[in-house]
Amino acid sequence: MKDILQKIENKEAVIGVIGLGYVGLPLCREFVRGGAKVLGFDVDPKKIEAIDAKKTYIEHIPDETIAEMVESGLFSATTNLDRLSEPDAILIAVPTPLNKMREPDLSFVENSCREISIRLRKGQLVVLESTTYPGTTREIIKPILEESSGLIADNNDFYLAYSPEREDPGRKDFTTKTIPKVVGGYNETSLQVATAVYKLAIDTPVSVSSCDAAEAAKILENTYRSVNIALVNELKMLFDRMDIDVWEVIDAAKTKPFGFTAFYPGPGLGGHCIPIDPFYLSWKAKEYGVPTRFIELAGEINTAMPEWVVNKVMHALNDKGKAVKGSKILLLGMAYKPNVDDDRESPSYKLMELLNKFGAEVEYHDPHVPMIRHKREYPQYYGQESVELTKENLQQFDCVLISTDHQAVDYAFVCQHADLVVDTRNCCEDAVVKA
Repeated sequence: MKDILQKIENKEAVIGVIGLGYVGLPLCREFVRGGAKVLGFDVDPKKIEAIDAKKTYIEHIPDETIAEMVESGLFSATTNLDRLSEPDAILIAVPTPLNKMREPDLSFVENSCREISIRLRKGQLVVLESTTYPGTTREIIKPILEESSGLIADNNDFYLAYSPEREDPGRKDFTTKTIPKVVGGYNETSLQVATAVYKLAIDTPVSVSSCDAAEAAKILENTYRSVNIALVNELKMLFDRMDIDVWEVIDAAKTKPFGFTAFYPGPGLGGHCIPIDPFYLSWKAKEYGVPTRFIELAGEINTAMPEWVVNKVMHALNDKGKAVKGSKILLLGMAYKPNVDDDRESPSYKLMELLNKFGAEVEYHDPHVPMIRHKREYPQYYGQESVELTKENLQQFDCVLISTDHQAVDYAFVCQHADLVVDTRNCCEDAVVKA
């Protein structure tokens, strides 16, 4: 342990990052800025080609940042997994989706660990960053790493930790560097090594007693948001029946300086965390015979929101004397949140699918998503391009459905020229059906 701690202190340790997406690439950036040598790994050759060309593929990380990283001489990226033996610390930041049965799919994590295991050398640190249920690092990751390597974590042949990502694309007030980083080690020596590594890039590592505690902390963060968003979504549907504006109610409630945190309704949940992570915990809870009623109920409400929104669109068109079948609908926003190009798990895809099933012709506009990239769940929309937001284009649609509240969109212009606007984000006041 003294050897690797000395290498870390001298900034001689090489940091490997598996997965160069919305989590992995910002992590690489902060380690490079901290003076560490970083080797990135990804199975997508297009990402490696972009990095080699000093070009970005994530909107909020500009070309200049990629160029800065590469030109520093500290950062390189590869698809060659044989080089996993080179880093002193390997951080895993790969997807942890749900399968069709809404059960945890750890295949990306497991495959990454198998690749590490056959190359694992004594003294390396392996850290999982992907969100998962408590017990994953200890029960799944550790046995895989030990299986092919012949190394034993309990003997400190290698070090093992869990440190959940807290990336929030597009956020201005906090960065990867300034967001406190929870770190849980498999044992005390693993915790010391992992904490020392993260101090190279992160201002405030926060140590907890175990990998399980760190895994549970991340699940708690996202379950908290899921449950509270479900609450306001349910109240939105109730207040709609009561002819009360839920947005006005929230604005009034949040004037209380204590005891209330504002959450806002929407057309469904998006991103790679809140729609998925709570189900990891509810799945694991079954092993212990403990019902997770809040999580299950929140999931039911949030996943049902796209259908509720589509129903509002159908009624709004009906009031105009039109059927949804054959109507032309413009979806405003494919990203799951404002002002970013991140469309992972975006409810806009479900809205588009539902409207298509009812016979509507759906196009979209999103200044941050010029073309729809390949989606495992919605391959049929690959290659569809954003339409220009002009007066003439708006007038040809029977309905404009606002799904994402991007600042770059002029919503007053939309309401002025669209025949019908259904607003799920409280963007407009004129000629609007709130949904």
